Amino acid sequence: MTEKLYYQDSYIRTFTAVVKACKMVENPDAKRVSEEGTRYGVILDRTGFFPEGGGQYGDQGFLDDVQVLDVYEKDNEIIHICSKDFQIGQVVTGNLNWDERYMKMQQHSAEHIVSGLVKNIYGYDNVGFHLGSLNSTLDFNGEITIEQLRDLEFKANQVVVKNLDIIESWPTAEELECIDFRSKKELKDAVRVITIPNYDMCACCAPQLKKTGEIGIIKLTDVMRYKGGVRVTMLCGFRALTDYNEKEQSVKSLSTMLSVKEGDVVLGVESLREEVLALKQEKVGLEKRLIDFKVSELLDKEDWVCHFENDLKGDASRHLVNLTLERGKELCAVFVKDTSTYRYIIGSNNIDLRPIGKALNDKFQGKGGGSSKMIQGMVMGNEEAIRSWFDEMKIGEKVRENK
Repeated sequence: MTEKLYYQDSYIRTFTAVVKACKMVENPDAKRVSEEGTRYGVILDRTGFFPEGGGQYGDQGFLDDVQVLDVYEKDNEIIHICSKDFQIGQVVTGNLNWDERYMKMQQHSAEHIVSGLVKNIYGYDNVGFHLGSLNSTLDFNGEITIEQLRDLEFKANQVVVKNLDIIESWPTAEELECIDFRSKKELKDAVRVITIPNYDMCACCAPQLKKTGEIGIIKLTDVMRYKGGVRVTMLCGFRALTDYNEKEQSVKSLSTMLSVKEGDVVLGVESLREEVLALKQEKVGLEKRLIDFKVSELLDKEDWVCHFENDLKGDASRHLVNLTLERGKELCAVFVKDTSTYRYIIGSNNIDLRPIGKALNDKFQGKGGGSSKMIQGMVMGNEEAIRSWFDEMKIGEKVRENK
């Protein structure tokens, strides 16, 4: 079996090793490898690369000048996925992507603190942990309110500033019988236990920090219901700093755009929201006045009226139809431009519109329906073609009436 150097020193950045096996891998069991290109699975006699496990993805880096795309464990062997092959017996130098490894240790050690606190305070179990490329999520089998989340975050950061030792141990089977430690599954082989004194004791396979102070800060950004419990989203260390910087820049930009102090951004947005609502109401009033004007300008000789509009929202189209019919018109159709289609609504007090609607949809690849007095839907086409069809339908209807 491959010697796991990351258990001897989680801060290892470089190492030498001998290639034990190397073969082409058609479908690597690795989540961070694209399907394009030839991939090789490399097995070493010793490695500092941590494979995917414990809720986090595998390390990346280089073997000599060949990039390690992902690392996973299969059949008790640690497989390094590379884009080039190596000779069996070749001595290689491994170099980890240290910034990524250290970031993952910050997230994982913080997870132990948060999960330990949740267990001690609320009695809930951690039933899922995922260290993703953007954030980490922790799943618990009980409810946590937003107020409890803020309290939990404060207590977790109190543990950070105490700068406690993070202790790794390999208890014997007899010792395991006597200690109370967290574990998501039944463990039969040798068990590695991570202990943060007075706060957490948990079985774990992932590299950890030496001190809680190295985590920097724990920020719990969200909590949502998930599978009968909750899912908590977490950012730690430099991830939390990056998130803070991005949000700070957003607040500064909003402050400038709204011409308010940074602390008054929410008030500025509320004021802007009220202005927008007022403008929307004013717009609705203007639309109604415009519709009233359009109807007042209708010629008395028109008995079938067809309106083409570019910007009518909500009930404005129906309002235009109803006002037109109130002036004694026999039929009114309103077509509103919507990118490459027209939304339509057609009304009449004495003509059955259902056959007209079917003919309209058949002619212009439309869909819609309604009652005998009012129909609505959507059609393809242009104004000229639709008006021409509309005039033909009007003539046809008049011919039928005369018969």
